[in-house]
Amino acid sequence: MLAINEWLANSTSQLSEITISSARLDAEIILAFALGKDRTYLHAYPDQTIDDKVLEIANKSLASRLKHTPIAYIVGRKEFYGRQFTVTPATLIPRPESEDIITILKEILLTTTYHLPSARLVDVGTGSGCLGITAKLELPNLDVTLIDISDEALKIAAKNAANLAADVDIIHSNLLKEYAVRPDIIIANLPYVDRSWDRSPETDYEPESALFADDNGQSLIKELISEAKDLLNMGAHLIIEADPDQHQSLIEYAETNNFAKTQQLNYVLDFTKG
Repeated sequence: MLAINEWLANSTSQLSEITISSARLDAEIILAFALGKDRTYLHAYPDQTIDDKVLEIANKSLASRLKHTPIAYIVGRKEFYGRQFTVTPATLIPRPESEDIITILKEILLTTTYHLPSARLVDVGTGSGCLGITAKLELPNLDVTLIDISDEALKIAAKNAANLAADVDIIHSNLLKEYAVRPDIIIANLPYVDRSWDRSPETDYEPESALFADDNGQSLIKELISEAKDLLNMGAHLIIEADPDQHQSLIEYAETNNFAKTQQLNYVLDFTKG
């Protein structure tokens, strides 16, 4: 039988050999998940031997990670904005850079220049629901709708909304085509990766429809901008995530559709309807 510290040392070594930079962290997450404990338990009891059933679960998870399966899919969850969201291979894994959408949203709604006592927000391409659900929980007066073209993703979003007690509406739609209400704010983390780009092998496990887009990764974002042009009122906001190298092209395209850039924060662009 192996002790916790022995399993961690062996697993960290194996993960390091395939150049996983977070090898020790990943090993701890895997073992803590198998034990049903948090990582502090591993540090408190490094000499404790591991039960055979737990060891079998941990080794199976390690084997998946050695094939570059993302940790989030192995443990079935990912933290976003301080909350745990269920994720599966049907949904994109939430990224830290997407939290800037919430940062900008809060700046808009918590300033005295935005006079709506409440606002209608739609999260387009919601995936796990992390953006729209977080928006609702951080700003409870928001009227939030989650939209996605994937039924499987919407099931996960609904599960996350229930788990986190977020009162949101859910609609199946290709972008805004089935959404007839005029929102005050649209947020979206749509696919923006071009297939020719270098990328992590972990992304091979994520849904292609949530990652890739044509036109150097910009086609779906541009389609959303075109649809939003006719749906949004003057002064309404469209907040999107895209690779920084795409920003100038998207700013120019948005300008041709009566949008002006309001803010730019890392991966995130905030447009207002002019």
